Amino acid sequence: QVQLVESGGGLVQAGGSLRLSCAASGRTVSTSAMGWFRQAPGKEREFVAAISGITGITVYADSVKGRFAISRDNAKNTLNLQMNSLKPEDTAVYYCAARNQVVVRPTTNLREYNYWGQGTQVTVSS
Repeated sequence: QVQLVESGGGLVQAGGSLRLSCAASGRTVSTSAMGWFRQAPGKEREFVAAISGITGITVYADSVKGRFAISRDNAKNTLNLQMNSLKPEDTAVYYCAARNQVVVRPTTNLREYNYWGQGTQVTVSS
């Protein structure tokens, strides 16, 4: 069974950086279409970044372009999200997600993901 576990969240001041990791079991990240989503209190879960399986094509939400970078460490079978120049509006619970189907293009729609981690809290203070 596929399991995703996020880590790396925490409290950081505006302008700082954090690196989130998603450890996957039961699925190989190099061939999986995966993504990062976030959800702030009272808000709907929103797309942050995604990477396609095999092809490694990436796509980002406009709000994080130039600041965040999604990548995968095939040796560790983990998905990563490097977050730089963090802003208070980045505060949210960040979730790692993976698709069951084998696809070669990134998926931005959360409804198309089959597996989700429990999330990791990121808090950015001003």
